[in-house]
Amino acid sequence: MRILIVEDEKKTAGFLRKGLSENGFVVDVAHTAEDGLFQAHASDYDLVILDVMLPDKSGWVVFEEMRREGNKTPVLFLTARDSVEDRVKGLELGADDYLVKPFAFSELLARVRVVLRRPQVQKDQTIEIADLQIDLLKRKVKRTGKQIDLTQKEFVLLSLLAKRSGDALSRTMIAEQVWDMNFDSDTNVVDVAIRRLRSKVDDPFERKLIHTVRGVGYVLEER
Repeated sequence: MRILIVEDEKKTAGFLRKGLSENGFVVDVAHTAEDGLFQAHASDYDLVILDVMLPDKSGWVVFEEMRREGNKTPVLFLTARDSVEDRVKGLELGADDYLVKPFAFSELLARVRVVLRRPQVQKDQTIEIADLQIDLLKRKVKRTGKQIDLTQKEFVLLSLLAKRSGDALSRTMIAEQVWDMNFDSDTNVVDVAIRRLRSKVDDPFERKLIHTVRGVGYVLEER
């Protein structure tokens, strides 16, 4: 598989290129947003690893330009920022994952493999799992063609589960990603939110998609 790294810190880019190459990936590197956009359009990649803070324009802008021009390659963001606003923005834009610097290479490698295993977003920026359709750009959700109205948090939660379809997400991860909070075992905010989401996405339909993974958390998948 072929990966493009868009990272202005040459030491970091070299470190990532070496590590990914040693794990069997073909890796190209760009150090500016413009070079990254050019390479992303000139070649076919299975994944783009994109730094948010680039010297000529932000990674967010690069991502939006890629999608606007029809490039649907999965994107994993690298960011020095760890705020809920950044994570929500990435999810709303349709990013596949993000990783906060500094990070261990083993974690990045695991994230890369997870992203590459996921069902890919279609050209119209929708995710389809069974009869569930999620339009990431228009923020619309349908099942069997019926519109489902969700709150902003419910949409972010559903998008997170859908983007990682097949992966069991812990309550801790969900709490950190959606609410920017450290999960407390005495707090049931995640369970309450899942229950409300199920009441809209699952309960009115025969086929259930949101499943509890005992001792872990929740997973969205077709069974």
